[in-house]
Amino acid sequence: MDFPKVGSNIEVQSYKHDGSLHRVWEETIILKGTTQEVIGGNDRILVQESDGRQWRTREPAICFFTAHQWFNVIGMIRDDGIYYYCNLGTPFTYDTEALKYIDYDLDIKVYPDMTYKLLDEDEFTLHKKQMNYPGEVEVILRKTVDELVSWISQKKGPFEPGFIEYWYERFLYHR
Repeated sequence: MDFPKVGSNIEVQSYKHDGSLHRVWEETIILKGTTQEVIGGNDRILVQESDGRQWRTREPAICFFTAHQWFNVIGMIRDDGIYYYCNLGTPFTYDTEALKYIDYDLDIKVYPDMTYKLLDEDEFTLHKKQMNYPGEVEVILRKTVDELVSWISQKKGPFEPGFIEYWYERFLYHR
């Protein structure tokens, strides 16, 4: 797998279990790209939904993808603090077209005080039936929720104090 060069722009694509394109984020600047993780930054970028709707993100964000965990994390920098949006999905892949992963519906929103909320369990239940998620995927995702909650409580990885700020400074340099 070739990795994008630091400072280059990539597209991020999420898919659903059935292979359909779910969402596309245009113009994420690569701040770190290795076989283990990719960190990117963006600000007020265009997002395309599978139904054709488009919208712009509202604030600068740092995106954290790993090759081993079944989640990715977006740290959104707002006036009242850093909010995190954690997507449960497959580890990333990267090709010359985009960074890609399969989104499995469940999300965790983390507030600046590090409290959190599990989101979209109803969507997960519906899509699990509609797209016939294998039982092992559900087991992985339930364990991943626990792992992610552990990372949040331990302030590990992108939740570590200063992590988002450090990478945001790198983003401003490359912008």
